[in-house]
Amino acid sequence: MATSGNHPPFPSRNYNSNLPARPTQPYTSNNTAYGNIGGAGANLNNPPPFSQQQQQQHHQQTQQPLPQNQQQREASRLESQRLERLERDRREATAAQLLETLSEEQREEIDEAFSLFDLDKDRHIDYHELKVALKALGFDLPKSEILAELQMHGIPASQVHPQQNNGGKGSGGVVAGEGGASFLGPGRLLLPHAAFLNLAAGRISARDPQEEILRAFELFDAEGKGRIELEDLRRVARELGEGLQDEELVAMIEEFDVRGEGGIDRDAFLGICLGT
Repeated sequence: MATSGNHPPFPSRNYNSNLPARPTQPYTSNNTAYGNIGGAGANLNNPPPFSQQQQQQHHQQTQQPLPQNQQQREASRLESQRLERLERDRREATAAQLLETLSEEQREEIDEAFSLFDLDKDRHIDYHELKVALKALGFDLPKSEILAELQMHGIPASQVHPQQNNGGKGSGGVVAGEGGASFLGPGRLLLPHAAFLNLAAGRISARDPQEEILRAFELFDAEGKGRIELEDLRRVARELGEGLQDEELVAMIEEFDVRGEGGIDRDAFLGICLGT
């Protein structure tokens, strides 16, 4: 095999590239030779600091409400409670004054209605007892009004009967809570005797006397004839346990039967009761 000898070097030629010349300075983010990455003058490693306005917005978003706002809310809550107490005291004082204007017979009627439905004689009545006691006095209040009275003047049953968890008034009734009143639980509200007296006195004082008289007339005139006849007087006297003789009842009819119709009409009955 022939061995290679010393060959002369290959001829060389100049190589010309069409690429742009390579920059001599090192690469930075501001190097215009490679373009401005991230915007003009952007520095990805060291971003610019927040402006003062941006810092304030960030502080408002991340910080808790200022103590001054909390103080204002607390002051508003206390003021609201104070106004509620003043209004409750005013209403109670007004009702107490109205109670003084009632006749002895009316006060006895209120006491009798309360005692009749205070079944366990603890001088407190719950929602159901309050409703029927007021109805016995002639006031058929809707549920919303009765609940409002209990919320305003009632006290928790647990304070009246702390030893009772089951049974009795301490175990069921109106409960004071954020979601309104309910009828279960030892926290239900009871109305004291004094509050019932004031409530009933206010209702009685606000009644129209003429309406009350006409309501009484309807109790006599059960059949709606428009007048009270002798038989009506007999029935009512019998129901009330009054031992009146027929001669007395006939005399009453004759005295007030101004039209000679054999009975007492509405106008005559109003005149008798109003003293006109």
